[in-house]
Amino acid sequence: MTFSKFLDPKYDLPFKRVFGTEKNKNILIHFLNDILGFTGVNTIQDVKFLSTIMDPEIASDKQSIVDVLCKDSYGNRYIAEMQLARDKGFEKRAQLYAAKAYSRQSGNYIDFKKVFFIAISNSTLFPPEVEYISTHNIREIKTNGHYLKDFQFVFIELPKFTKNKVEQLESTVERWCFFFRYAENTTDEDLKDIAEKSPIIKLAYDELDKFSWEEEDLAAYEERVLSVQKEAAIWEQRLDDATEKGKKIGKEEGKIEGKIEGKIEGKLRKN
Repeated sequence: MTFSKFLDPKYDLPFKRVFGTEKNKNILIHFLNDILGFTGVNTIQDVKFLSTIMDPEIASDKQSIVDVLCKDSYGNRYIAEMQLARDKGFEKRAQLYAAKAYSRQSGNYIDFKKVFFIAISNSTLFPPEVEYISTHNIREIKTNGHYLKDFQFVFIELPKFTKNKVEQLESTVERWCFFFRYAENTTDEDLKDIAEKSPIIKLAYDELDKFSWEEEDLAAYEERVLSVQKEAAIWEQRLDDATEKGKKIGKEEGKIEGKIEGKIEGKLRKN
């Protein structure tokens, strides 16, 4: 296995370090513009970070906290959320987060600005016909008209992104997806190619360089990785146990059915 100096951006600590700090605000701005396809006069020029606690009453619950929440100079809100493990209710939670960010705006509701929710998921969320990056908004069913314009959701499903070689990448969006899925395996030669075409992503890689992390921050990251791996192992064991239990129940039911059928056949033969 090739040694990697880069940490995995799918974990919350590296993700927030790259995209959720004032120091790296420029990286976040480029990421949002690239993923949302903003160009020209529509590009985001600056952002202000907002509190990531969506429900102060249950602030101790991680489910009430988003990874990154900010607003641009026009007041539009942007939520960037990394989903590492499969969460059955994630799609609903995404809508809840967006609704809370929308309702938290101050002033007359007529002046409320748009909310953009960008999710990077390490699991598959939608059916196969939906591409690895998909955009969702509110549409009128018959005309497909886009009249309710204040909510937009963008989901990046990393398992569907199958390009695993730098030379296959054709756009900045694809290089961002490569960053999220394969940062740990990126070589210096790969990074040189990425840096030439998307310098801002090179800066994101620099923030993942484990040798630039303080010892206590690196320890916290490693502890988080072990915690996630342990949790995954527990669920896998539970699944194995449930499968094994199901097989045993199936065998017992089969034996009982076999005995019943045998008795019935025996009685029929006697008659």
